[in-house]
Amino acid sequence: MSDEKKTLGTKTLGVKRTTEGQVQQQFSHGRKNTVVVERKKRRVLTKPGETPQPAPVEEAKEAAPPPPPPAPEAPKAKKPSEADATLSRKEKQEQLLREAEDARLAQLEESRRREDEAKKAQTKDEAKRAVDNRKAEEEAEQEAAKAAAEEAALEAESSDEAAKAEAAGGPQLDADKPAPRSFTPVAKPKRPDRKKEEKGKPKRASDKRKERSKLTVNRALRDGDGSPRSRSLAALKRSREKDKAAREQGDQPQVKKSLDVVVPEAITVGELAKRMEERGADLVKSLFKMGMAVTVNQTIDQDTAELLVEEFGHNIKRVSESDVELGIEGVEDKAEDLKPRPPVVTIMGHVDHGKTSLLDALRDTDVVGGEAGGITQHIGAYQVKTKDGDIISFLDTPGHAAFTEMRARGANVTDIVIIVVAANDGIMPQTIEAINHTKAAGVPMIIAINKIDAEGADPKNVRSRLLEHEVVVEEMSGDVQDVEVSALKKTGLDDLVDKIKLQAELLELKANPDRQAEGTVIEAKLDKGRGPVATILVNRGTLKRGDIFVVGAESGKVRAMVNDKGKQVNEAGPSVPVEVLGLSGVPSAGDPLTVVEDEARAREVAEYRAEVLKRARTTQQPTSVENMFSAMAEEQAIEFPVVIKGDVQGSVEAIIGSLDNISTDDIRVRVLHSGVGGITESDVTLASASNVPIIGFNVRANAKAREVAQRDGVRFKYFDVIYDLIDDIKAEMAGELGPERIETVVGRAEVKEAFPAGKTGKAAGLLVTEGYIKKDLAARIMRDDVIIYNGKVASLRRFKDDVAEVRAGLECGVVFDDHKDIKPGDYVETYEVEERERTL
Repeated sequence: MSDEKKTLGTKTLGVKRTTEGQVQQQFSHGRKNTVVVERKKRRVLTKPGETPQPAPVEEAKEAAPPPPPPAPEAPKAKKPSEADATLSRKEKQEQLLREAEDARLAQLEESRRREDEAKKAQTKDEAKRAVDNRKAEEEAEQEAAKAAAEEAALEAESSDEAAKAEAAGGPQLDADKPAPRSFTPVAKPKRPDRKKEEKGKPKRASDKRKERSKLTVNRALRDGDGSPRSRSLAALKRSREKDKAAREQGDQPQVKKSLDVVVPEAITVGELAKRMEERGADLVKSLFKMGMAVTVNQTIDQDTAELLVEEFGHNIKRVSESDVELGIEGVEDKAEDLKPRPPVVTIMGHVDHGKTSLLDALRDTDVVGGEAGGITQHIGAYQVKTKDGDIISFLDTPGHAAFTEMRARGANVTDIVIIVVAANDGIMPQTIEAINHTKAAGVPMIIAINKIDAEGADPKNVRSRLLEHEVVVEEMSGDVQDVEVSALKKTGLDDLVDKIKLQAELLELKANPDRQAEGTVIEAKLDKGRGPVATILVNRGTLKRGDIFVVGAESGKVRAMVNDKGKQVNEAGPSVPVEVLGLSGVPSAGDPLTVVEDEARAREVAEYRAEVLKRARTTQQPTSVENMFSAMAEEQAIEFPVVIKGDVQGSVEAIIGSLDNISTDDIRVRVLHSGVGGITESDVTLASASNVPIIGFNVRANAKAREVAQRDGVRFKYFDVIYDLIDDIKAEMAGELGPERIETVVGRAEVKEAFPAGKTGKAAGLLVTEGYIKKDLAARIMRDDVIIYNGKVASLRRFKDDVAEVRAGLECGVVFDDHKDIKPGDYVETYEVEERERTL
């Protein structure tokens, strides 16, 4: 072709246009290549806002490719052309690399241009700011010079006026008045104009707001007008006092202050350091020197703490945990403050001797009609007003053997004891017990011989039987009063009241009602609607509504008080029994009640007493031989666990004591939980976990507890009379042990000879020495007094004949079940086993 161009050696290869739009390339060594010509449009760069003009179309030139155009502001994607399709992969990669390099160089150029512009702007701002500062300084200097000139002019003018006055002979001054004071006027200093200084400094609105809200040290130490803030009067006073103390002390060394350190029975090292105002590390160091490796948080005893306190130069003040109860009982009453009080009379005696009936006859009530089983099972407190208007407080105690604690409690809080003895029944065990309790309490007694109208009544026999227990009545020349009464026919009651009044006059019963109340818990229970309720007998003082008290391990505030007639009262004086509401929990019967000054003291004392009770309950007894053997016996005994709930605290105590008494070496009762009040869901959950029955005495389970018990299979055992409860538990405990096996030896024999019997068996030739031997009887073989076999007689023969029985003095042959070790000289013992129903 004439249009083609050849490139040889180092010359650049080129392309030549053809009319068909293709170019043929010729290379060395005869190589050729035909390529398609790419037609490109020239790119025209325009300013923003201008309309680009259409650029003429240029054809690809044969010369070297043109230089790359300047990098565009935003790269635009090109449409693939036919020429791109024919490019090799390597050429495409090189083209992309060149385009990326061009874009990078363009970005670098743009960043350098922006940095140069920012530097120029910063330099321009700094130059402008410097000019403004110079102008402000010049203006300040001019103003200062102007003020100085004005001051000089004023001084000159004042000096001229003084010269003229002196030339005129001076002013006529009054000799009595002081000379007029001359002063030099001073121009008001002008504050620097901060606005002008900051005028040339460009700031954004957000920066200005931040500066106004920012609190700096300089701004805090300056007043609102910008002047330095002066010291306060308090700071100045403190500084002067400090300087004065330093001048007074001078160079003398500081004297260490000695403290009175309160040290309880046990205290941690850290707490002792705080009370001594010393460093804890110093105390630990001293203890290490004593040979005790302790830490700051470790507890030390009172003696060790005393050594530390004395070593550091302080004074120790020993206190004990029990000191919280000091002063709680108050002071002794003065004789002039004591006033007469009603006597407290306790009625005691055997069960079913008519104690409650006698009290009903005195009160004209029918308490015995409401008692379960016709016997009293609680302590009742009542007040009786006699015909003469005198008041007597009565305590009715149970007569059953289980209520020993109640009778003892009644004897300890009473002034006079009435022992009721049935004329037709005589002296009984609980009568003797009541006499012993009365003697132990040291109170006088009155013998009331009841049921004198009953058949077989013999009051003389009762009086003579009392001599056995060292009780001599007045009719038999003794000092114990006695009276014959009939609670049913209400005879002899006046004589009984007269004897009570006579005995009270001899005792001269007095108490101080004008002081804080002290009393004793007669009975306590958990009422469903009223909560914990305690029957209190006031010993001295007056218990008022709103008083704060501590009773046993419980505290409370008197919310309400109810007397024996069911009426609310606002106060109760000495010897008055009342029911008190407002306790934190159910106290134990017999606990003392004391009124304190505030609730904090009541809680402190109650918490201490509760801790003492917990410690006594959980502390183990010292180990001894007796304790070891008793513990081994208890482990061998079968336990019968129960949960007990009662209506009052005294009944629960009586039930627990009775169940302990019926325990034996083979089986004993274990009370998992006991309490006062109805049976709740928590009681059922506890019983279900241990698979034990729940005993309810005069209480019942609520609906939720019954539902849980039915689901978990928990048994309820309800009782209203205590001896029914004891008999039922006895029978159930006996059933746990099973029937009693009793062995009876019926025969003994001596083995004379042993010979084979059958192929593998062995028979023994016996001489019966005692009793008899029967077939199928239980038998044991003894060798040297050691049992080597225990089984039964399988076969019994005499002269080759099977017999049923062989008596003493005869010989026989015996085969035992599964036993072949038989030797002459062994002894055989036969016995019978009898099973009997076990009783406790």
